[in-house]
Amino acid sequence: MARERPKPAALPDSVRRAVERTVQSTIGSAGSTRGRAQDLVDDVVRRAEHGAARAGRGVREGASRQAEAAAGVPDRVRGAIGDLRFATREDLNRLRERIDALGERVDRIEAQAKPRTKAKPKPKPKPSRPAKPRARTPKKNG
Repeated sequence: MARERPKPAALPDSVRRAVERTVQSTIGSAGSTRGRAQDLVDDVVRRAEHGAARAGRGVREGASRQAEAAAGVPDRVRGAIGDLRFATREDLNRLRERIDALGERVDRIEAQAKPRTKAKPKPKPKPSRPAKPRARTPKKNG
């Protein structure tokens, strides 16, 4: 047979009142803790919203600066291309004619300079000592 548990004795009224007071005081502090937690959450949300707004302003300002900088690019590119000025076929033909004329001029100058500067070949330097005769080696019969 299973043993029966004894029924708990009735709690005295003084203990019951103490437990009720403890529960009531805990409920009150839980309410104030909840209020403080809600205040903290509200503060965090407010700061996050402020940071997001500040970041949004920075992004908008950066985008406007980028748009301003990009607005001047086409004009600067057009100016740079205008400064480059590509050579035309006519420009190349004129350059080719000038190069040919300069080549002919150089040929004439060289032709005039050749007869005047006929240089005699320099004599070879004489050796200061006579060369030594080579020693003869005996032939091997074989």
